[in-house]
Amino acid sequence: MRRRIYWLLPDLASARRTMNDLLLARIAEQHIHFVAKEDADMTGLHAANLLQTSDVIRAAQAGLVIGGGGGVVAGVLAAVFFPIVGDQPQWGIAAVLAMAGAVVGAWASSMIGVSTPSNRLKRFEAAIEKGQILLMVDVPRSRIDEIEARLQSLHPEARHEGVEPNIPAFP
Repeated sequence: MRRRIYWLLPDLASARRTMNDLLLARIAEQHIHFVAKEDADMTGLHAANLLQTSDVIRAAQAGLVIGGGGGVVAGVLAAVFFPIVGDQPQWGIAAVLAMAGAVVGAWASSMIGVSTPSNRLKRFEAAIEKGQILLMVDVPRSRIDEIEARLQSLHPEARHEGVEPNIPAFP
């Protein structure tokens, strides 16, 4: 299980040094993510992707639940009131409509979520707009203290912003 550690770095040079120090500490590049202003030069940094900077995961999960629920309701109504063969309810249609509703709900919600900034990153928006760079590093729970101490000692210019206990499984 990994935890996400947040750090605010003052500039690009500090971010590059921090990236190198994390790589030397054997943190894989895929677990290091940087977020900066839209027009910032991110050369040499592993920039965060849409999964880390948007609400696509949370939106897809909500759409899956809501769409699946709506599909179940529609399926039960269709099975009871509009049987395909004979007069007996066709419960298979309920299952099919539940799955279809879940898929459509997840897809539609993820299209909305991909354009919505992440709620987890809202507290950093002002700092990022001022030119600071946000570092998100995903580390095993057993290495949190080690990595925090390493960054604090090597980068006193950086500001520790906390640990996220629940990071999504995909990013």
